[in-house]
Amino acid sequence: MRFRDLKKQSNKKQQLQEDKPDFVYASYADRIKALITDMFMIYIPILYIITYVLLDGKDTFQTSPLAQLSGVILYGVIYAIFVAKTGQTPGKKAYEIKIVDVHTHEKISFVRGFFRFIAFLFSATILIGVLLPIVRKDNKTLHDMLLNTVVLVAK
Repeated sequence: MRFRDLKKQSNKKQQLQEDKPDFVYASYADRIKALITDMFMIYIPILYIITYVLLDGKDTFQTSPLAQLSGVILYGVIYAIFVAKTGQTPGKKAYEIKIVDVHTHEKISFVRGFFRFIAFLFSATILIGVLLPIVRKDNKTLHDMLLNTVVLVAK
């Protein structure tokens, strides 16, 4: 083989490597499975402790808006701590995905993680926000777009 042909082949390989991004967007299915896992591992125990340890039972919990709000806020704080520390909640770690900044691909701060959780509540309430990944190539939800985050496959 001639040197010129070898050089062309190496240039083509280099071009393919440059065109290929060094990250992969997390699939919508993995994000949903991670959310369900987080609900069972974090949110359900919080609700159980509030309902049966701190209060008298489910009737008291259902009639107390403060107890319900405190459960959601506590879950949001724990979620933000996990995201700020490692970029992953237990569910996201199980499915090998992580939340990062869209530009730097670095972990996000606690405050940004907490606001992302609040934006998720809004996004889930209007339902369109969590269905956006179905029509987007980068699988970004409304709360991802609002806070400039993206969920990627962890390496």
